[in-house]
Amino acid sequence: MNGGSGEEVSVMRRLVHAVIALLLVLPFTVGSAVAESPPAWFVDESKLPFAALPGTDTARYWGVHGGAGYRVEVPRDWNGRLVLWAHGYRGEGLELTVDNGPLRPWLVTHGYAWAASSYASNGYDVAQGVKDTHALAQLFDGLVAHPSKTYLVGASMGGHITAASIEQYPRAYDGAMPVCGVLGDHELFDFFLDYTLVAQNLAGLDEQFPVQEPAWSSSTVPTITSTLAAAWPNGLTTAGEHLKAMTELRSGGIRPMYDAAWVSWASFLLGLPAQGDGTMPRSPGIVVDNTDAVYQFDTDPALSADEQALNDTVLRVAQDPQGRVDRGMANVPVLDGRITVPVLTMHDLGDLFVPFSMEQIYAQRVAAQGRSGLLVQRAIRGVGHCDFTAAEFTTGFTDLVRWVEQGVRPAGDTVLDRTAVAAPAYGCAFTTATRPLGPFTAPCP
Repeated sequence: MNGGSGEEVSVMRRLVHAVIALLLVLPFTVGSAVAESPPAWFVDESKLPFAALPGTDTARYWGVHGGAGYRVEVPRDWNGRLVLWAHGYRGEGLELTVDNGPLRPWLVTHGYAWAASSYASNGYDVAQGVKDTHALAQLFDGLVAHPSKTYLVGASMGGHITAASIEQYPRAYDGAMPVCGVLGDHELFDFFLDYTLVAQNLAGLDEQFPVQEPAWSSSTVPTITSTLAAAWPNGLTTAGEHLKAMTELRSGGIRPMYDAAWVSWASFLLGLPAQGDGTMPRSPGIVVDNTDAVYQFDTDPALSADEQALNDTVLRVAQDPQGRVDRGMANVPVLDGRITVPVLTMHDLGDLFVPFSMEQIYAQRVAAQGRSGLLVQRAIRGVGHCDFTAAEFTTGFTDLVRWVEQGVRPAGDTVLDRTAVAAPAYGCAFTTATRPLGPFTAPCP
C-alpha cells in the first residue's frame, strides 16, 4: 500500500541509480526514438486497489483512464476541495504505478479529496504528466462531482509538471504547490553538463561530450577524484576547491548547508553515467548548452586568471536550434513564469540533484512577467532531495489554501537577494526539524 508523508522521498532514493541515466539528459538518441516502436507501457490493475487509512471513512476509486492508472479518494465528509498529486520520476521501466502522495493522511482527515495518476508513460515526460493530470481532474467530475476548488501539488519532476500545468491550463486550478521542483526546466540539465565538463577541465583532462562508459566510471572519474582531492570529496586541492566553489555558485550561490551538500552530492554527480547524445524524450536535437556560461570561483564579477583560463579552455556544447521549444508542451516544457494563481514552493538548500537555483530561475521568470505577487518561496535547511517533514508539507499546503480562499498571502523567503541567502540563519523560518548532518549540522537559533 502507498501513502505516508515520506513515501515520495523514499521512492526517489530507491530509484536514484535509475534516475541518473535520465536526468543527466544524455541517454537518448533521436534515431532510436524514431526507429523503435513506442514502449509497451502497462498498468498492473491488481495493484490499483487501496484501503482506507485506519480511523477514516472514505470512498475510493481506481482504474485506468487514457492509458494511465489512477486513484481517487473522497472522505464521507468531503469539503468540496480536490487536491491532485503529481508524482516524480519513475525510471524507464514499462510498468506504470500510482502512489498516494505525502499529504494523503492529512487530506483525508481534514475533508479533502485527492487524486493521483501514474501518467501514461514513464521517463522524464513532463508533457504527458501535464495532460494526464488534467484528464484525471476532468474524470473526477464524472466520478464524484465538480470540486469547488482544485489544488495541484507535485514533487521533483512532479513539481515541473505542476508548474507547467498552471501555465498550460490556467483556468483549471486554483492554487499550486510545486516542491523540490525542476522549475528551471532545461537549466537543470545544463547544471549537470557544467559539473561534468568543469571537473574534467580542472583535472587537466581533455573534456569529452558525450562521455562514454565504461571508461568514464573506470578511468576518468578516478582520475578526476585523485587529481582534485587527497581523500575525495575532502582534502581538496586548489583545483578541487575551484570545482566546489563553481558548483556552489551555479547551484544557488553562497548559502547555509553547502559544505554538507558538497560532501553528500559531489561523488553522486561524478557518478552520473554520462552516455548518449544530449537529447531528451520528444526532443529532435541536443538540449544542453553551456555556450554562454561564465564559470567563476568567487562572487567578484571580474575574472581571475584561473577563472579566465577555465572559461577560455573548457569545452563548449551548443544546443540544436530545434532542441528546445520556448512555449507549449513539446520536448521539455519551458516555464515562462506566466502564473495566474497563487503558487507556494519549497526547496532544500543543499539539494544538488535538483538544486536551489531552480527556485531563483523561476523567481526571475515570474518577476519578468510582473507576477511576483502570486509567488511565495520557502527554503528548507536540508541537503536531501525532497527532504521535507510532514509539518513542513502541511503548513505549506494550509498556507496556500488560506491564501487562495481568504486572500491572506503567506510569508516566504527571498531567493534573489544574495546577501539574504548567504546569511547563517537563512532557511530557518520554515524548517521544522534539524536534519542529522554530522559535523555540518547547523541548528537554527
